[in-house]
Amino acid sequence: MKEILNGRYEIIEEVGSGGMAQVYRAKCNVLNRFVAVKVLKQEFVSDPDFINKFKQESMSAARLNHKNIVNVYDTGVDEGIYYIVMEYLEGITLHELIQQNKGLSIDTAVDICIQICEALDHAHSNGIIHRDIKPHNILIDKNNQVKVADFGIARAVSNKTMTNSDNTLGSVNYFSPEQARGGYIDEKSDIYSLGIVLFEMLTGEVPFKGDSAITIALKHVNEQIPKPTSINKEIPDFLDEIVLKCTNKKQTLRYNSANAIISDLMKFKA
Repeated sequence: MKEILNGRYEIIEEVGSGGMAQVYRAKCNVLNRFVAVKVLKQEFVSDPDFINKFKQESMSAARLNHKNIVNVYDTGVDEGIYYIVMEYLEGITLHELIQQNKGLSIDTAVDICIQICEALDHAHSNGIIHRDIKPHNILIDKNNQVKVADFGIARAVSNKTMTNSDNTLGSVNYFSPEQARGGYIDEKSDIYSLGIVLFEMLTGEVPFKGDSAITIALKHVNEQIPKPTSINKEIPDFLDEIVLKCTNKKQTLRYNSANAIISDLMKFKA
C-alpha cells in the first residue's frame, strides 16, 4: 500500500477490512483533517464495468448530506489503486455493539432504528437505495450518533455478490427475498433488511441460520420470520408487528417508506 495517495491522503493505519475493500485511517494534507479511505481489493479493480459503476455510485452517494449518513468526500485512482474517501468516525459498528451486549435494550434499539430510518428516508427521497443494510455498515460514534455507511456501493458490487463468499456471508443474513432471487430491488428491499436489523438488535441474533449463504438466502425466500417475542418475551407486541411488516415476503405489503416506520416507532417514545 502506498504511503500517500495522489499526494493528498497520507495513510496512517488499517482500521478494517470487508468483502470488497480495506479501510484505512488517513490524513488529508490539503484540508488538514482525518478521513477514512476505502481501497478496493484487486479482484474488483480488474473489472472495468465494475469500476465505472463504482465511480457513478460513489458520486451519487457523495451528493447525500444528512446527519445519519457517513459523508463521502472524494474518489480517485493512484497507480491502479482505486479508493473512496469518507468521513472518519471514532466509534464502533452496530454489529460490534450487538455482539458486546448480546442484544440491545428496547429503548436503545428503537432509538437506533429511528436514526437508521432517518438516513434511509433521506437517501430514498434522493433516489438512492442502499441494498446492503446490515449492522456492519451502521456506525455509532462517540456521541452515540448513528451513521449509515456505504450508500450506493452495494449496487456496484451486486453482480459479484453471490460469487464473493466473504461479502455474501456477511450480507445474506439481511437479504430481502427479492435480492435472494435476483429480482427487482427498490426502497422496500432496504426496509426488509432494516426489519432484520431491528430483529437482531432486540434478540441478539439473526432470524435464520444455515451452513451456507444459499441455505440462508432460501430461508429468506420461503420461511416466515419468527416473532422477536418468541426469543425475548419482554419485547412489546407492537415491535413484533413492526418487524413482521418490514419483513413481509411481498414488497407491496411492507411499509411504504422509512418515514412510516418512524411514525410507528415514535408511538413507543410518546
